[in-house]
Amino acid sequence: MAIQIGQQAPDFTLRDNEKNKVTLSEQRGKNVVLLFFPLAFTSTCTKELCSVRDNYGIYNSLNAQVYGISVDSLYSLNKYKIEQNLNFPLLSDFNKEVSTAYDTIYEHFSNGMRGVSKRSAFVIDKEGTVRYAEVLENASDIPNFDAIQACLKEINL
Repeated sequence: MAIQIGQQAPDFTLRDNEKNKVTLSEQRGKNVVLLFFPLAFTSTCTKELCSVRDNYGIYNSLNAQVYGISVDSLYSLNKYKIEQNLNFPLLSDFNKEVSTAYDTIYEHFSNGMRGVSKRSAFVIDKEGTVRYAEVLENASDIPNFDAIQACLKEINL
C-alpha cells in the first residue's frame, strides 16, 4: 500500500555505507529526507545524489538529515559515496524490506532485473509523520527538490 501523507513513517533499521545501524525512529527530533534510488554508479542516480551533495547546506539549515537508500550492498554504496564525495549516509536495503514497506520497488526494472528501488522521496517530520511523498515510475525522472525544500521550510515554521 502506498505511503500516505499524514501517516506514521514505517520504522526500519538499515546499515549505512560504514556498516553502522541507522534506525528511523531514533531520528526523532529532526526532519528526515529519505531518497530511494535504483542503483549506484548509474547516471541519473549520480545526478540526483550529487545535486543533494551540492545543496546539502540547505537541508542542514532546515534541520534535515538526508539518507540515500538503495538495494545495493553496503560495500558498493561505500565505494560510490567515496567516489562521488557524497556528504550524507547511504543505506543498504539489500534485502528489499524497506523498499517494500514504502511501496517503492519495481517488480521488473530493466535488463531482467527485479526488486530495484523506485526513485522516491519522503520527508518525515520530527515526530515521525510523513509530510511529503513522491514515488516516480520513470527511473530517469528526478524528485522535485523545490517541493521537498518547501515542505521542510513549512514544517520548520
